[in-house]
Amino acid sequence: MFAPAARLASKRLLEIRQLFRQSQQTSRSFSTALNYHIDSPDNNPEIPWEFSDVNKEKAKEIMSHYPSNYKQSAVIPLLDLAQQQHGGWLPVSAMNAVGKHHLLVCGTSPCMIRGSREIEEALLNHLGVKRNEVTKDGMFSVGEMECMGCCVNAPMIAVADYSNGSEGYTYNYYEDVTPKRVVEIVEMLRRGEKPPVGTQNPRRIRSGPEGGNTTLLSEPNPPPCRDLDA
Repeated sequence: MFAPAARLASKRLLEIRQLFRQSQQTSRSFSTALNYHIDSPDNNPEIPWEFSDVNKEKAKEIMSHYPSNYKQSAVIPLLDLAQQQHGGWLPVSAMNAVGKHHLLVCGTSPCMIRGSREIEEALLNHLGVKRNEVTKDGMFSVGEMECMGCCVNAPMIAVADYSNGSEGYTYNYYEDVTPKRVVEIVEMLRRGEKPPVGTQNPRRIRSGPEGGNTTLLSEPNPPPCRDLDA
C-alpha cells in the first residue's frame, strides 16, 4: 500500500520542482527587462549633468549627516535631490555622475586578517583620493563593504562598473588580490579592458586549494537508498 503513495509523492515533488524552475526563469526575464535602457535625445549617458551651485551646497549638507565610512548611504537623498533639480525625473547621466567604477574593499575579519587594509591603502594612494571620494576625472571611487561571502578567497574587492551606462552595468568580484594586483586592475579598467573576474591567484581554480586538491580525489560513494518501488 506504500508503493503507490510513494510514487504519487515523487510525482508531486517533480511537479513542484518544475514550477519552481519556471518561476525562476520568469523572474530572471523580468529582471533583464527592467535593466534595459533606450537612449533618447533628452536621456542618454552623453548629456553632461551636475548639481547646480545651490544644490551642490545642499548635497554637502546631506553628506554631512553620514559618518565618514558610510557616505554611500546618502545615495537615496542625493538621487532625490537630482530628481527635483531635473523636473521630477532622473536622467541616466545623473545616475552615472557618481563615477564609472566604484571599488569596494571587503573589510570583514577574514579579509582584514589577509591584508584588506593594505589593499585599500594601495587603491587610495594610487588614485589620490580618500575613502568615498571620486577621482577628479570621475572614473573611480573607493569604499568599503562588509562580508562579500568569498572568505575562502580573501582578501577581495568588488567593482561596480558603470562604464557602459546603467543598461550595461556589471558587478564583479576580484579575489585573492594583492596591493600590486588591485593597482593593475584599476589601470586595466582605466584603459577600457575587462580584468578576469574571480581569483587573481593563477595557482587556484575558483575556491579550490592552491596547487590543486590533495584529498577527495575521486567521486564519493553514494549513500544507500531503499528502493521505494520494491
